[in-house]
Amino acid sequence: MNSSPAYSNGYHPQQQQHGMSQRDKVRRGTRARSRELRESFGSGGNFGGLRVSEHNKQQQQQQQGAPCTDFDMAYFHSYAHVGIHEEMIKDRVRTETYRTAILQHQSSIAGKVVVDVGCGTGILSIFCAQAGAKRVYAVDASDIAVQANEVVKANNLSETIIVLHGRVEDVDIDEEVDVIISEWMGYMLLYESMLGSVITARDRWLKPGGLILPSSATLYMAPITHSDRYSESIDFWRNVYGIDMSAMLPLAKQCAFEEPCVETIVGENVLTWPHVVKQVDCHTITLHELESVTTNYKFKSMMRAPLHGFAFWFDVEFSGPALAATNNHAPSSLISNHPVDGQQRKKRANPNEALVLSTAPEDPPTHWQQTVLYFYDPIEVEQDQLIEGSVTLSQSKENRRFMNIHLEYASGGRSFVKESVMRPGFSAELSG
Repeated sequence: MNSSPAYSNGYHPQQQQHGMSQRDKVRRGTRARSRELRESFGSGGNFGGLRVSEHNKQQQQQQQGAPCTDFDMAYFHSYAHVGIHEEMIKDRVRTETYRTAILQHQSSIAGKVVVDVGCGTGILSIFCAQAGAKRVYAVDASDIAVQANEVVKANNLSETIIVLHGRVEDVDIDEEVDVIISEWMGYMLLYESMLGSVITARDRWLKPGGLILPSSATLYMAPITHSDRYSESIDFWRNVYGIDMSAMLPLAKQCAFEEPCVETIVGENVLTWPHVVKQVDCHTITLHELESVTTNYKFKSMMRAPLHGFAFWFDVEFSGPALAATNNHAPSSLISNHPVDGQQRKKRANPNEALVLSTAPEDPPTHWQQTVLYFYDPIEVEQDQLIEGSVTLSQSKENRRFMNIHLEYASGGRSFVKESVMRPGFSAELSG
């Protein structure tokens, strides 16, 4: 499904419904480690058509510089849970957009070699095989690779799809590939750092001029007002069955808003046009660029309202290499309608230029929803009042899959700083 291909500004004119993502329920908790199937065939070799990496670990680290940590293993084990994959596949916006992208680029896939990074159940690999791929390497470090291999066999595609159970950094592919496909996006786009695996696959195997799907991504932010959400979580304590429980307010604010919240907002919550936090060209971005992202922003509120925090969302584009390079390196190809601090709202000159998957507040809902950083106390802003500051998103030194967020904001002569961390277990509060 194409989510409003005429726009690539993270803000689109379609209504959205509230809802909680099963991926939130499953993905954020602790997972049992599913080792039984893995141990049934040991740490290396071939099991029913499934290939398991058996590289020398020291050699891997020397060559790739990315040792597999306990945090990585916990992350991979979490994706052995079927509920995560069920929720992602049932996200029709996500899944149908990927299928449409594969069909739109069928001429670049048919008869070619494809790598599916983080293949999960193998559905994207199968879409590529159905589009005529000569060979598909479906790579996943999670034990879900065992089920993916069974799915491939059940669909009589074992001659086309080779399931590799291991990390992209570790598995062997003895040929260059024409296409890389991956659904790598995390909450707030960069959470979980799976994009690093796509970069590694690109640098190891992709032919010059090869296709990467999606080809680019953009992360946006905007100030929001959300009085209902604040009232439900905070103001509730002011009068509980006639009892003054306002002493609970400091703890309630901390529990509700200390960490980022993954929830659904709507366009009416957004106070201004969005600001571009980061643009990603999947053909050129480096691992170093993912370590820290900083942007300065300046907004002008379109209305008088309480400012409750900032929302973040993203979109990704599915362009061919030449088009992707044009989109990401030639700002003149964009029509500027609403400038915001040098970062401009982008509207495509040609609606057919690229297929877009968007998680914007006014687009059809996805399991990613939006990520919101709430303030402990709202700030009253007037129409046309400036809201400015900076935000830094950085990989945690403890675990690169965690994201540290440093937010500075000022308005009406008052300045604030908010720091938080996105990690497993974050965002206990979700909108219903």
